Amino acid sequence: MPLINFGSILNFSIELETLDEQFYTAALNNPASAAQKSVFEQCLNDCKKNQKILQRTRRENVTEMILENISDFTRAPFVIETRNPDGMNGQEVLEMAGKLEERAENYYLQAAEKMKAQSEVARILKQVAKKRTAHRNSLAG
Repeated sequence: MPLINFGSILNFSIELETLDEQFYTAALNNPASAAQKSVFEQCLNDCKKNQKILQRTRRENVTEMILENISDFTRAPFVIETRNPDGMNGQEVLEMAGKLEERAENYYLQAAEKMKAQSEVARILKQVAKKRTAHRNSLAG
């Protein structure tokens, strides 16, 4: 499905944050991932904050939804199958979390590039990408 405008990009961003929030909530309940508890808690809290930031950005820039068309940007490269972490061992949960963070980082950087004509929105998307980069680095070591 193509991401053709401001609204579709922000809606998909919020959807990604919601799905990742669900993953991290379940991961925190998995005893096998206890060693990563603090990192997963940070990821979960940031997903919640990101949702609020993105929703506020969508509301405050609603007029931008009509003005800018986006081309050559689709959801497909950023949709990955997320397994429920309940049945995973600690390493599998960690690997899945790394994939989610990498996917989100790539999405936000590409979305920011597509939205560069709207500098405030692009800046916010880059900030969210930066958080995701920090998460990925925390998960890696």
